[in-house]
Amino acid sequence: MTQNTPPGDRIAKVIARAGLASRREAEQLILQGRVSVNGKVIDSPALNVTASDKVVVNGKVVGTPDEPRLWLYHKPVGLVTTTKDEQGRPTIFDKLPEDMPRVMSVGRLDLNSEGLLLLTNDGGIKRKLELPSTGWLRKYRVRVKGAPSDEKLEPLRKGLTIDGERFQPMIVTLDRQQGANAWLTIGLREGKNREIRRAMADLGLTVNRLIRVSYGPFQLGQLKPGEVEELRRKVVRDQLGLEMPTDATPAKSLKPKGNAVRRKPRPTGPRKTP
Repeated sequence: MTQNTPPGDRIAKVIARAGLASRREAEQLILQGRVSVNGKVIDSPALNVTASDKVVVNGKVVGTPDEPRLWLYHKPVGLVTTTKDEQGRPTIFDKLPEDMPRVMSVGRLDLNSEGLLLLTNDGGIKRKLELPSTGWLRKYRVRVKGAPSDEKLEPLRKGLTIDGERFQPMIVTLDRQQGANAWLTIGLREGKNREIRRAMADLGLTVNRLIRVSYGPFQLGQLKPGEVEELRRKVVRDQLGLEMPTDATPAKSLKPKGNAVRRKPRPTGPRKTP
């Protein structure tokens, strides 16, 4: 027996594409009774909607989705990558430019980590970039206390199992010894919670600095801590394979908040994947 798929898209996806919430957050809003379709409050995300349906979230009508956009952000140490922290610690969203639209982070960097964090206004982009099947290489510069030999790091290249959790093989290069510390370059494709720190601890090494320098084709480059840089629409379209109009209007400049700085967009030339 053939089952016909309802027309349209899942409502959580529609809300996420409109930049009002991530897909997971949208599902929670639905379960909390804060979403209505054509005047009726819904209680399940298992619903497809089309452009002819009137969707309202927290009293706001969901309009045409914003054009997908992507920003590079140099996350400083001392900020958490959440919209709200239960312990009252400052978040990355507290430090972004005031005129910046609502954005979501692609993955996370923990409190004591720094470097490249991708931000987007589009839940579909966020999901695409975070999927393990995407397998984009994330590169980190890592400083550890001690003088590890290349042989000592070999278990990282083969993959570790820590507390029953399997870590996939990492790409590890021992760059240099600097006094009591050693600098490494590490590449991984999964990005589990505190993966590098836990793996190093398993080898008896302590990470005292961790900087993400790239995420797939996107590079930290010369972006300084706290700076935000929007990628040109063409770069986003080409790198992510998105169907977007070629005559998209350029992004408008945003006023920095506090010591956050927004830099000029980079050129549209091709980027090399690390």
